Amino acid sequence: MLMGETIKIAVTPVIQGGGSLFTPEQFATIGKVVGTDAKIEMTSFKQLYVEIPLERREEIVASLQQSGLEVYPAGFVTKSLIACNFCKGAEEAGLETARIVNKAIAGIETPTPIKVGYAGCALGTSEPLLKDIGIVKMRNTFDVYIGGEAKGLKAVPAKLLVSGVSEEELPQVITKIISFYKENAKGKEKFNRFVDRITLEKISANCL
Repeated sequence: MLMGETIKIAVTPVIQGGGSLFTPEQFATIGKVVGTDAKIEMTSFKQLYVEIPLERREEIVASLQQSGLEVYPAGFVTKSLIACNFCKGAEEAGLETARIVNKAIAGIETPTPIKVGYAGCALGTSEPLLKDIGIVKMRNTFDVYIGGEAKGLKAVPAKLLVSGVSEEELPQVITKIISFYKENAKGKEKFNRFVDRITLEKISANCL
């Protein structure tokens, strides 16, 4: 480890009703522990990227976690779950399920960054169909979409991979898709291009 070396970490509040909510105390903690020279970036996937001294990583991460924040690796990993605001209520919209899925997927190393979106109803306010993997709660089961792409002038909606996934099955289905991508991607192949090349049928046969 070289003195002065830095590393980026991803900081996010817990998944909760109302959306991505930071408290004033959490912002104060971030400012206090990372220092006045730190670079903080708000990303499009509801994480703060914070550049910190590598030699202070463990100390800083511990302080952030003690304040109720979650800390993940930055870079080529599965991002923490991009969830809706659970406007239909925590139980009906599946708040606890979303937290379980997030725990299963966040921080997995991948060929390119993976965004997973979650919507607690068909309104889809978190835009899950514009994510690499989209989860939509439909009453008591879940539909899973893959291959969405929001960037560029020609955005591509994700395609339905499977309907009727149970709450118990959902984390395993999502992690299998991510593992299959890791094992079969060509270099730094983007996920939506991987889906087009491999096809929904082959992904279904290997992941469901």
